Amino acid sequence: MDTYLIPGLDGIAYGLLLAIAAAGLTLAFGAGGVLNLAHGTLIAAGGYVAATTSTGTWPSLAAAVTAATVVGAAGGGVLAAATARLRGRGHLDQALLTFGIALIGADLLTTVFGADIRRPRLPAALDTTLTIAGHPYPADRLAALTAAVIITTIGYAVLHRTRAGRLIRATVDDRHMVAGIGVNPRAVDTTVLVVSGALAGLAGALCTPILGVGPATAPTTLLLSLVIVVCGGLGSVPGAVVAAIGVGLVQTIGVITIPALAPYLLLSAMALLLLTRRRPLPGMPG
Repeated sequence: MDTYLIPGLDGIAYGLLLAIAAAGLTLAFGAGGVLNLAHGTLIAAGGYVAATTSTGTWPSLAAAVTAATVVGAAGGGVLAAATARLRGRGHLDQALLTFGIALIGADLLTTVFGADIRRPRLPAALDTTLTIAGHPYPADRLAALTAAVIITTIGYAVLHRTRAGRLIRATVDDRHMVAGIGVNPRAVDTTVLVVSGALAGLAGALCTPILGVGPATAPTTLLLSLVIVVCGGLGSVPGAVVAAIGVGLVQTIGVITIPALAPYLLLSAMALLLLTRRRPLPGMPG
């Protein structure tokens, strides 16, 4: 078991970072009703901004995280404006539009930042190793794990314990009722997409020190986010967290235990889960 301690911790940390990335997608789709295939591009944009802004000092790191979150939120606002006229026309139109935006955005990012993998410079306190159960462990990964736990906890509390969260869930269930109490449902939709984009940018900033950011970041994070949303359930923060941790563990432990099959383990596990799960996805007939 000692052999799997550090990989298991890596898997949990990676999974929680993916949970933040997927939270934006599940919020946009499950609560905002928008199938946003440009989600991975927003994550990559946040990662690039963080990588170029952080210069190894604490103020620059704080500025990098803030700037990445703001860029993601701005991207969410653009998507909200772009998809506003498509509401009610089905998810296919949304998918086509956001996929086109994703392709343009990814090409612009590669043109501006190049094709190399980038990582930010971190403060010395994070660019070191700690000892956990007798094993060295990178301090930046432990910090990312701590930040991911805090963010997911706050996100769950906001969505399920505040008036804003109740308003979002009410808009999903009955838009006319929300309009009847004096709240514009379109304003709620826009807010949801802006927050979704902010979460994507923040996820990019948190993942970049560990994974780096490059041309493959956008499609990879979009695919993993879709897997998490499908397995965890639309609009479910706890479900997304559990699914994300499962994805992280499969990705990290699988490389150690069955390296030859590691590339196929994730999608095989997803397929097995979907085939054996009795509960249908929300919005689908039983």
